[in-house]
Amino acid sequence: MTDFPPYPSGLRLAGRRVLVVGGGHVAQRRVPQLIAVGADVHVVSPHTTPAIEGLVGSGEITWHQRAFEDADLDGAWYVMAVTDDRPVNDHVSALCDERRIFCVRSDDASLGTAWTPAVGRHADVTVAVLGSPDPRRTAALRDEIVEGLREGTIAAPHHRDKTPGVTLVGGGPGDPELMSVAGRRALMEADVVVADRLAPRELLGELPHDVELIDVAKLPRGRSAQQDEINRVIVERALEGKRVVRFKGGDNFVFGRGYEEVLACRAAGVPVTVIPGLTSPVSVPAVAGIPVTHRGVAHEFAVVSGHLPPGHPESLVDYDALGRLRGTVVVMMGVENASQIADALVAGGRSADTPVAVVCDGTMPTQRTVLATLDTLAKQLEAEAVKPPAIIVIGEVVRVAHPDAFPAGG
Repeated sequence: MTDFPPYPSGLRLAGRRVLVVGGGHVAQRRVPQLIAVGADVHVVSPHTTPAIEGLVGSGEITWHQRAFEDADLDGAWYVMAVTDDRPVNDHVSALCDERRIFCVRSDDASLGTAWTPAVGRHADVTVAVLGSPDPRRTAALRDEIVEGLREGTIAAPHHRDKTPGVTLVGGGPGDPELMSVAGRRALMEADVVVADRLAPRELLGELPHDVELIDVAKLPRGRSAQQDEINRVIVERALEGKRVVRFKGGDNFVFGRGYEEVLACRAAGVPVTVIPGLTSPVSVPAVAGIPVTHRGVAHEFAVVSGHLPPGHPESLVDYDALGRLRGTVVVMMGVENASQIADALVAGGRSADTPVAVVCDGTMPTQRTVLATLDTLAKQLEAEAVKPPAIIVIGEVVRVAHPDAFPAGG
C-alpha cells in the first residue's frame, strides 16, 4: 500500500472534532494549523508544552489531561497520533482503521492513513504539497510556489485582483526584503502604482509590464501642490475603475501624509485600504544595532519630525518637554536642522554629552552610522558629509549599543 501515492483532498474541518493524541512539540506545530481552519481541537495528553497550555487558557482548544482512552475517538473526524510512545501511536492508528477515521502518525508516516501536507496560503488559494516523507523537501517546494504566487511569477495577469480602489502601501525602510508580503501582493495586483523616491525602488522593476507607473518626483513641486496632485491622481485613476497602489517608503502614517490621501479618497467615495510598512524610526535603528528602548535605560521614546527648526512658527514640537525626557528621541528629516535641535534639547535640560547616533541610508547597501554627542553633533555631521535620508537617535540607548565609543561615566 505504501508504494501508491496519496490521494490529495481538502478537508473542511470547521466545527468538527479533531483529536490530537500527544502534547509535545509536534502537537505544538500542528495544533495552530487546525485552529486556523476552525476545527474543534481536543488534545489528549498527561502533559503539554507551555505553548499548548496557552491555547487552552485562551479557550481555543480543549485539553484532556490524561492518557488516551478508546472513547476519545467518539465523534472524531480526523486524528493525529503525535506521541513519542510508539505503542500508543500503534494503538490509536489501529482503532482509527477499525472506525474508518483518517489518522496521521508523526513517528512513521507510512503507517498512517493520512499525511500532513506542507501548507501555505495566498489570498484565497491554499497550497498543499505532498511528497516523500522528507518534510524539508515538501516545505521548500511549498515556499517556492507560495512565493511565486505572491510575487506574481506564477499567477497570470488576469488572475490579479481587479477591484477598483486605492491601497496605501508602506514600503518599509528601503531594503526590499523588509517589505511585507501583503504589500508585495498589492503591488503585483495593481493597475496603477504611484511611487515616491523612498519606496523600495527595486520592487518597481518587478511590476507586470501593463502596470502604469507614476513617479511622484515628476509631479508639480512644492509640498502642498505635490500632495494635491497625488490626491487628484489616485482618486482619478480609481474612479476610472482601476486598482491603484500609493507606494511610499516607511509607514504611510508616520510623517508620510498618508491620511491626507485617505481623506481625499473618502471625500470622493473611493474605497481605500491601508497596508502598513515597517516604520523607519524603529526599524532603522534596530538594523543598525540600536534599541530605542532598553531595560533600566529607557522606558519611552519619542519620534519627532525635524523638517522645521525649533522656534519656527509652524513647528508643533515642544523641545523643552523633549529636553526633560530621560528616554530616547528619534528625529526624522532633521539633518539640516540638527544643530538647532541639539541646542534646543540641551536648553531644555538634556546633558550636552548625551550620546547620539546618526544612521544614514538605513537598510541600504550604503548604510553607515555616525556617532556624536549633542554638543558635537553639528561638527560630526559636517565632517562626515552626512546628507538625507538619515535618522538621528538621541539617548542612552546609543551608549548601550556603542559602549566603546561612550564608556560609562565618560
